[in-house]
Amino acid sequence: MPSSSAPRALRATQRLTAQASYRPVVLSRTPRIPATTIAATVRLSSTQSSPHNPSRSSVDQTEVTHFNALASSWWDPHGPSRLLHLMNPLRHEFITRCRNSVPTPIPTSTTPSKFRYLDIGCGGGIFAESAARLPTTQSVTAIDPTPEVLKIADAHRRRDPTLLIDGRLTYLNQSIEDLALPTSPAEAYDVVTIFEVIEHVNAPGPFLEQVLQHVKPGGWLVLSTIARTWTSWVVTNVVAEDILGIVPKGTHDWEKYVNEKELRTWFAKRGWGSNGGMKTMGVMYVPGLGWKEVPGGEGWGNYFFGVRRDL
Repeated sequence: MPSSSAPRALRATQRLTAQASYRPVVLSRTPRIPATTIAATVRLSSTQSSPHNPSRSSVDQTEVTHFNALASSWWDPHGPSRLLHLMNPLRHEFITRCRNSVPTPIPTSTTPSKFRYLDIGCGGGIFAESAARLPTTQSVTAIDPTPEVLKIADAHRRRDPTLLIDGRLTYLNQSIEDLALPTSPAEAYDVVTIFEVIEHVNAPGPFLEQVLQHVKPGGWLVLSTIARTWTSWVVTNVVAEDILGIVPKGTHDWEKYVNEKELRTWFAKRGWGSNGGMKTMGVMYVPGLGWKEVPGGEGWGNYFFGVRRDL
């Protein structure tokens, strides 16, 4: 999109978004609403944290089947996962922005000089590999319930000897419910990432309840997802999948999208993100230019969301 037309396009998109009906999300499973109903609502559960229970999986087997079929092309920078490759630099930029946004605790003998990452729904390992190569990284644990995709991720890892160092990058074919809980705050992770995942799980509320337990006090949970608006439905389901074909058909289920304000409310009720510990960055894919930050874009399309676990 030419830069001179971007402001006009953004204003038009915002007007369209303002016309869309808005219903608060209550992160929990609800009866499936027909995809043709644009006023559909995803709900975030208001229940308290549930105990670790692997039998209550948030994994949607339909999603697993879909991504298994894409496994062989995951590392093709011009294939179906092209947009994920192009988004990866922004992921790191946003994490750095989050970590620099609040004062760093005074260093002590127990303060880590390097950081431990947990990448949930890692797919073929695009982010996990790049994070493992950072000089500030101690280790990356990457989990995904999709077996064929994990095979691709591990095979690609073996091409780089630096990633084979014990503990540097570990892949586990597990859901978050199956992952062992930390036995102490020191065993939790400094950064937990959930990129392009929350819109693919069965029940985002219970899923997030499980995720919270793996974030170290003072650590960050960082995710990317899509707002549930008329604009996002047109862009992701109609244009990206049906018209341009730049995203494989069936990748997105608009009914599962979650709005940024809903996440803010959900985390605030749990005492997370105080004193500036919540950050958002709206982004937009511009053909020919890649992913770009769009101020206010979190209200109508793709966005990053970061929240800090209070000390």
